[in-house]
Amino acid sequence: MRKTAIAAAVAATGLAFNIAHAAPLPEIKPDQAGFSKAGLARLDDFFAREIAAKRVPGAVVAIARDGKLVHYKAYGQLDPVKGTPMPIDAVFALASMTKPMAAVAGLTLMEQGRLPLQAKVAEYYPAFADMKVGVPQEDGSLKMEPQARPILIHDLYRHTSGLMYGGRPDSSSALARLYPEGTAPAVEGGTAAFIDRITKLPLVHQPGTEFEYGFSIDVLGAVVEKVSGERLGDYLKANVWTPLGMKDVTFHLTDAQRARLARPFANDPLTGKPQSIRVLDAPIKFDCGGACSFATVGDYLRFGQMLLNGGELDGQRILSPRTVHHMTSNHLGPEIKNNVAAVEPHRGGFGFGLSVAVRTSEGLSSVPGNPGEFTWNGANGTQFFCDPKEHLVVVVGTAAPGELRKYYRENVQDIVYGAMVK
Repeated sequence: MRKTAIAAAVAATGLAFNIAHAAPLPEIKPDQAGFSKAGLARLDDFFAREIAAKRVPGAVVAIARDGKLVHYKAYGQLDPVKGTPMPIDAVFALASMTKPMAAVAGLTLMEQGRLPLQAKVAEYYPAFADMKVGVPQEDGSLKMEPQARPILIHDLYRHTSGLMYGGRPDSSSALARLYPEGTAPAVEGGTAAFIDRITKLPLVHQPGTEFEYGFSIDVLGAVVEKVSGERLGDYLKANVWTPLGMKDVTFHLTDAQRARLARPFANDPLTGKPQSIRVLDAPIKFDCGGACSFATVGDYLRFGQMLLNGGELDGQRILSPRTVHHMTSNHLGPEIKNNVAAVEPHRGGFGFGLSVAVRTSEGLSSVPGNPGEFTWNGANGTQFFCDPKEHLVVVVGTAAPGELRKYYRENVQDIVYGAMVK
């Protein structure tokens, strides 16, 4: 009885906010879109359990199929300290879900003949030509070697530049200790300071040889600024966000948006250690394309639907279908070491496209899906995935910056596919 009451209360919260805010896509009943209503109710039960157990403050989940909104609900609390209910238009710190948007900005310039994939990054920021590759030695030192070939724009999109992130749980190597964590450069200095800082570090492998998740898309964002002559956020607003009707997506929050920020628990529910999302209260000094934007789940659903549609939504074309196909194809050839599965435990069977992971095989992954699925997520607890075969887009927002975020990504995908009956 208690479980049913909690689930009903959580579900009611989402439905109430649905009434108050316009849906991001036309709505359809689950059974008309091939979903079991009872199957989707498992999402309500799942988040009811997690919220009651104080493992996550709250969430917003949006599911669309065939361009129609099947499920759009808010659960739990926006701010666990204030006890504010989670609104459907909660604003989430997207972290790495910024990357696909920055990539789309770059691809619009590629379509204009202004930013080809084979261009050298040093053509835009010359200091990249002088970067050395750090090779760990047995005594713990680093031997510096020259680049075998220059870093290309293509390497930035697919994370084969040799740049990495520091501050990760597995960052124990001598190289990793030299690198800052993802948002630190944007909080601490501007674009010029970031480029100066990053180009003084050693690359962790030769360009074009290995997938290494890191600052590549932040550099791409800086290149977009150089080519366009605009701040990344301004370019995205004019060429992507405003045409798509993404009303709340931004790098710089207004006071009204800040009041809708989803906040995490003060301590990680798994470890008990303090946790925070730095960019919630520390304004950024440049529009970092890798980690620093904010948006609602509804906004990002429209972005994902645009990609699933082949670059167009509601008559607004952002990219050509062939460019989107290129973006969402695997770009890690046999000559490149594929470490995508090391980033997320359920990424077995995935390659990597132009800033999105791409499923290349049946099986192998721990979550259901189809070859051709493209997806990415954010370290603060956000997730999106698009399955072209199923005409499916799913976006999830939570404020869960600890390891639990991976648990939610896996379980939500399991429940969504489990609810699909046609």
